[in-house]
Amino acid sequence: MVVTVLSLTGIILLCLLIVWIMSPGKLSSLKDAKGNIIPGTISEKRWTQINGIKQGMFIRGENSQNPVILFLHGGPGTPLLPFISYLEKGEHLEKFFTVCYWDQRGSGMSYSKSIDPSTMTVPQMIEDTHQVTQYLRSRFGKDKIYLMGQSWGTYLGVKTIEKYPDNYLAYIGIGQLSNQKESERLAYYYMLQHAIEIGDKKVIEKLKKVDPEATSFPDNEYLVRIRTAIVNKYGIGMLHEGATFTKIMKALICFKGYTMLEKINFMCGADFSMDYLFGLVMKDNLFETSPRFHIPFYVLQGVYDYQVSYSLAKEYLEVLEAPQKGFFTFNNSAHSPNMEEPKKFVEIVRQIAAEHQPETELKNEDNF
Repeated sequence: MVVTVLSLTGIILLCLLIVWIMSPGKLSSLKDAKGNIIPGTISEKRWTQINGIKQGMFIRGENSQNPVILFLHGGPGTPLLPFISYLEKGEHLEKFFTVCYWDQRGSGMSYSKSIDPSTMTVPQMIEDTHQVTQYLRSRFGKDKIYLMGQSWGTYLGVKTIEKYPDNYLAYIGIGQLSNQKESERLAYYYMLQHAIEIGDKKVIEKLKKVDPEATSFPDNEYLVRIRTAIVNKYGIGMLHEGATFTKIMKALICFKGYTMLEKINFMCGADFSMDYLFGLVMKDNLFETSPRFHIPFYVLQGVYDYQVSYSLAKEYLEVLEAPQKGFFTFNNSAHSPNMEEPKKFVEIVRQIAAEHQPETELKNEDNF
């Protein structure tokens, strides 16, 4: 028994040592296809005060004169750069754009036990997004930038461009939310039907315990404990090829941009943000509350996406009003076409940017 306890203790300590070694808290430099560091690139980790709290962000780009993209991560509460960089292949946005991966209030580097839960609201998140946008405009001397959201980030992005359209050249949504309550019902019925077709008795048993027509559907318990695992298992969630818990944890552990404490905060922030923000999304229907926009609106969606319904996203794009709009289908992707089909993704974003070039630039002054 003593030997067993000592062995387990040794394994735990070894694992902690590995995580600590992999957590220097410094963002890796951008590299070319041959693995060589690209000279003159931006690859930085930065904090700034945003509406009263210290918030963190990563900024990457091969040329600071390139157009700027503010990337709004999903979750709520799940910064995506650890997974983007883990799955990163030869082609990436940073070759043509300066991209800011901001850890939103209550997430990742921006999580703290001292955050007042009453500030975890959509209006507050919109104002935070606005302040980060102002920082980026000032820092890089841009009159306008691009706003890109993924999953929950598309909801936040929609609400932000409604209030502050003049700050952005165009909006780009990846895994676009529209009516998430209905999306969850569609996903439930698809998963149940698929499970019946392939004889997956365990999944059938789990799903049969849930009533998708109940007013309380879907609650966080269902989303976290049941739905997420099944959509990933069936290739209709984060990745079409499947996103196992092991792969997700490996990506986080291998990400060098976070310290060990920040990786712990990442996990805490994911739960914290989910508790306070996702319920607000479930109560909203963008078909009714956000039907028209004053800037170009684009959606990039994986055809296998049931985490956020492909069919609903397409329908939403068809009925909304915008000066210009476009829907791009990724035939080999689920919820993350930016990570699953990166070459096509970058080509489409470049195509969008080519149609919406900035007319003027601001004097490059960092007032933050």
